[in-house]
Amino acid sequence: MNDKPQGDLADAFCRLIRENGPISLAQYMGESNARYYTSRDPLGEDADFITAPEISQVFGELIGLWLADIWVRAGRPDNVHYVELGPGRGTLASDALRAAGRYGLNPKVHFVEGSEALQLIQRGTVPGVQHHSDVTSLPEDGPLLIVANEFFDALPIRQLLRAAEGWRERMVGLEDGKLSFVFGDKPMDAAVPERWKHANQGTLLETSAASSAIMSELSDRLAAQGGAALIFDYGAKELGAGSTLQAIKAHRKVDVFAHPGDMDITAHVDFGTLRDVAERQGCRALGISTQGEWLTELGAEMRFEGLKKKSPRNIEVLDRQRHRLMADDQMGLLFKVLGVAGKGWPGDASGFLG
Repeated sequence: MNDKPQGDLADAFCRLIRENGPISLAQYMGESNARYYTSRDPLGEDADFITAPEISQVFGELIGLWLADIWVRAGRPDNVHYVELGPGRGTLASDALRAAGRYGLNPKVHFVEGSEALQLIQRGTVPGVQHHSDVTSLPEDGPLLIVANEFFDALPIRQLLRAAEGWRERMVGLEDGKLSFVFGDKPMDAAVPERWKHANQGTLLETSAASSAIMSELSDRLAAQGGAALIFDYGAKELGAGSTLQAIKAHRKVDVFAHPGDMDITAHVDFGTLRDVAERQGCRALGISTQGEWLTELGAEMRFEGLKKKSPRNIEVLDRQRHRLMADDQMGLLFKVLGVAGKGWPGDASGFLG
């Protein structure tokens, strides 16, 4: 590692570990992603990954229609705020707000975004947007319509392993001078959900305190102020065992220690835990659907057919977009959507079958 330039994040981690011992995976992931996201625009075919709103306008449009529908059924409250977490280039918000505006929903717009590079792009896409460094500074004077697409997957996680002597944390240490996984010696049984405490030796679990904390803050706001939330990401409806940690660079999976600060490190989202947190804080969970199911229920097929009639030359492109968003072997099955309703807002909503 000595051939790397001074200031390289891998070198910084190695020095820290040599001086103080292993660090948590949450610290490694958090600092790596903070460096990564604040230094670039990671989206697009020529960058590291592409998200649903960049694939097709249909994704954002249907989100806008969903928000308009629940807002209308809530009685069209005034002073409503659109909030997006990790809004990328602002594409989703632009498409959603355009669709929602057809039904009279024209909210104030707030982005939770820490990257100055992306903030600059977002201001060009959504003029007048107000930026926030975290969710604690969001407005308190009206209902919130919250959207988070591929936001929670990049939040830090911990990995816990059931060893012979009990639960231990999988941490980041050094092996032959290089970053590698090691196991801590402190008991971690208290951090394990009750139903997993007596799991078989070798069982590995992932938890995310950061995800729970942010979901708790958002749910507190919805319970107090009203509103609704849609959370899209890849993950499971309920917590399962096994590692889902991965790193992506130039649309390819790479080793999670290969380029800290220069790759996207993510893990699958535990939607069941996010749902439980929302309900504990006084919100109503509307359901968890696959992205394919949700888009189908919202009329995505009809919208794509309409676009093909308007632009026959783009039929093949539109078919590829639809397949990528909705097919089981693409984003349709792996990606989920959690709906949450706040105080006084409708408890049923399109797209959620229970």
